[in-house]
Amino acid sequence: MPTISTDICIIGAGSGGLSVAAGAAQLGASVVLIESHKTGGDCLNYGCVPSKALIAAAHAAHAHSHSDVFGVKAHRPEVDMAKVRDHIKGVIAAIEPHDSPERFESFGCKVILEKGKFIGNRTIEAGEYKINFRYAVVCVGSAPNKPPIAGLDDVPYLTNETIFDVDETIRELVVIGGGPIGSEMAQSHARLGATVQMIDFSKTLPNDDPECTEIVRQSMKRDGVIFHEYTRTQNIEYDPATGFRITITDRDGNNEQVLTPSHLLVAAGRKPNIDGLNLESAGIKYDRPGIKVDARLRSTNKRVFAIGDCAGGYQFTHMAGYHAGLVVRQTLFSAPTKVDYKAVPWCTYTDPEIAHVGMDEKAAKEALGENAYTVTRWSFEENDRAQAERATEGLVKVIVDKKSRVRGCTIVGKHAGELITPWVMATQMQLKMVEMTKFIIPYPTLSEVTKRTAGAYFTPVLFSPRTRKIVNILKRLPF
Repeated sequence: MPTISTDICIIGAGSGGLSVAAGAAQLGASVVLIESHKTGGDCLNYGCVPSKALIAAAHAAHAHSHSDVFGVKAHRPEVDMAKVRDHIKGVIAAIEPHDSPERFESFGCKVILEKGKFIGNRTIEAGEYKINFRYAVVCVGSAPNKPPIAGLDDVPYLTNETIFDVDETIRELVVIGGGPIGSEMAQSHARLGATVQMIDFSKTLPNDDPECTEIVRQSMKRDGVIFHEYTRTQNIEYDPATGFRITITDRDGNNEQVLTPSHLLVAAGRKPNIDGLNLESAGIKYDRPGIKVDARLRSTNKRVFAIGDCAGGYQFTHMAGYHAGLVVRQTLFSAPTKVDYKAVPWCTYTDPEIAHVGMDEKAAKEALGENAYTVTRWSFEENDRAQAERATEGLVKVIVDKKSRVRGCTIVGKHAGELITPWVMATQMQLKMVEMTKFIIPYPTLSEVTKRTAGAYFTPVLFSPRTRKIVNILKRLPF
């Protein structure tokens, strides 16, 4: 068995692993990159990229059927799902070269397309190779979780890893799971012509602000999505001739209903891809959420880091990239660096989008106290560009503490994922609200909601009787 000695050995060529590999190799470190499936990981092949490509197709279909408001005759579009799939695959193919083994070999990485596993504290085995490492980074991502539903093992259900490869047209779709993946897929397929029902044991998008998620729910309902919230899936059967037979009840087991869709998508959470890594042999502890890490992302084997989904925290591509930067600093520059999660942003790409960073009202009440924060709102209805584009659904909600510092923000509305960026910076730096009023924003843009929200924070004081009294006094003074 050939033996390789390397500075950094990376298991997993998804977003986090590729970022570590590119940074470390270009800084002169020797790097071995191990991947058992496809480079680019879940994000490129099954997650962010294909889902956003599908959402773009759904937006186009929706625009055709809702253009009357602009004086353009609307019509129900003909959707060719084979060409939609070609569009999705084309987007993946366009990005794929950036994540290819050849590109990383050009940086100087040794790429091994085999499954890797630990065989000691400082050694990994992959295919015919034995790799002795100075540091190792585990970034194997996550996979769709399989909920404990009777009959699920015996039916051909879809996940985010398989739904983009369906050859036939999806006529009726049931989605189990009302999180971001389930919500995005439900709305997109409804806009592309499917009859869609969504089942969740709790409420749709439970990790976001309820006032904002309700706006998303109403939009999805108008698109035809039928919600079964606070619902238990009791049993699933499948017959190739007739399709699925899904029995649901309320959470107490009452009010039984039977759904009979042609297709079933399970989007009920994620689980870390840590099976088969033989972590015990390297002294690495783990539990159900993933590998246990400290504030520096080190596992219980201090020479082994875990980043991204498998580290048991936020499951976002951008978090894996953030983690990668911290690992490169620590392994190559001996600069101990701790994670900082006070300004983690996320976005769900429904229409309207919902984006969030920092605290929401519930978190602010728990962390700061009931009377120690202010909620400042601004509606998209008050934005001229939103009016021009008939995109007035939405609002900005900002959490401000007693010292006038920004502690969090939720935006629901068109391009919320783009509009959240200044609030990420403000939350990270804990800027005071006055700083958010000082810059000039071009008119008319949706970005004006940022400055107008900040201005709304000062409105009660600025236009108060006390301020008017001060103005009356000042205008009597000579110049």
